[in-house]
Amino acid sequence: MKTELFANMTRREFDASIEYINAGEFFYSRNQIIFSAGDVIDKIGLVTGGKVIIESNDLFGNNIVLGLAKEGELFGEVYAILGEPLLVDVRAKQDCIVLFLKVNNLPASRSWSLKLTDNLLRIMARKNLYLSQRSFINANRTIRKKVMSYLNYISLTEGSKSFEIPFDRQQMADYLNIDRSALSKELSDMKKEGIIYFRKNHFTINTDEVIV
Repeated sequence: MKTELFANMTRREFDASIEYINAGEFFYSRNQIIFSAGDVIDKIGLVTGGKVIIESNDLFGNNIVLGLAKEGELFGEVYAILGEPLLVDVRAKQDCIVLFLKVNNLPASRSWSLKLTDNLLRIMARKNLYLSQRSFINANRTIRKKVMSYLNYISLTEGSKSFEIPFDRQQMADYLNIDRSALSKELSDMKKEGIIYFRKNHFTINTDEVIV
C-alpha cells in the first residue's frame, strides 16, 4: 500500500514511526459507521483496504457527501489533532480495513517525526484545496454548470477528457447539492446533445460541443 503519510522515509524510519503511532487495525463491513458526528477522536484513520465516505447528515434528513477516502488516504486528521467534536459521519463505502494512528505529541528529535509532520501538513493543505474547489463548483447557479464544473475539475486532475469519477449517482448528486433525478435528467440531456458520453462512472467530455 502506498500512502503520502510515510513519503520520503527510509525503511528504518517507517518501522520506527509505525511502532510509535500504531493504534490498531480494524475491519468494517459495507455501510458500517466508523465515526459519528459529535464524536471526539484522538486518532486518525488510514484506509489500508476498501473505501470510506465522509458525509454530513443533519437532523432534517439532509445528506451531503463531503469526500471519499480510498486505500492509502487519511480521514479525521483535523479533528484528531484539534480535539474538536466531529461535524461529519464516516462510514465504510464497501468492506474496508482501517489502520488508526495517534499523531499527537510526536517526539520532536526523531527524523521520522519531522517527515511525518511535514507529510501530514501537505495532506491537510491538499484537502483544504479540495474543499475550496468544491465550494467553487457549487457556487454555480444551474445544475448544468455545476456538473460541467465538476467534470472539468476531474478532467484537469486526471489530465484527460476521459476519466472515472469516484461517486455513484446518488453520491454525485449529494456532492453537488442537487436532487438525484434532476442530475440524471441533466446528464441524459447532455449526453443526447453530444456534450458528454458516460457509462456508469466513466465519462468523456466532448469539448467541441460544450455550451453551458
